[in-house]
Amino acid sequence: MEEAGNDILSLPIRQVFYLIRGRKQLNVKVCLTHGKFFETVPVSTLISKAFGQALEERLNELGESLSSSLKQKLLDLFSEQETFSRTRNIDDASVRLRFRIMTEVKAGANILNPNQYQQIRDDTLNLVVPCHGATEQSQQENNMKIALREMKCAKLFPQMEAFVLQHHFNGNFLVFQMNLPTLTKGA
Repeated sequence: MEEAGNDILSLPIRQVFYLIRGRKQLNVKVCLTHGKFFETVPVSTLISKAFGQALEERLNELGESLSSSLKQKLLDLFSEQETFSRTRNIDDASVRLRFRIMTEVKAGANILNPNQYQQIRDDTLNLVVPCHGATEQSQQENNMKIALREMKCAKLFPQMEAFVLQHHFNGNFLVFQMNLPTLTKGA
């Protein structure tokens, strides 16, 4: 973006997509999945509740307790990712310390899991976007047609299957699915 002369901070909130590829034997699934598929609760809530669980566990281990107001103040202080993401310099230490928050996808949100999301077939390429109703679905389908036409690939749209996928935690998502070309298996 910078090389193109764009201000990278002009859009402080961006849409995030994850490129997910799974392979089982000779079959492959590729999904470009909108971040909302995984963000089923706000990040600050996720961090605050996880920190709250860790705090409770540690207090229980020590046989200690805190007032509910102090506990809430601590949770509020540590509910923002920026609190953790800064590098900390400690006097006389030869290293700097930075905490990172790691996440793992629960089975119910694993889009490649055939037991959870059977509609995501083997040997397909999928674009997965939020969809909250027929109007939004129509808009997304129209956007896809326009994008393909602008890329001079309009003939691909009829080859796509568009369907609504029910997320197990986060509502409906529209999937544009296209079969991947069959390659010589084992080559």
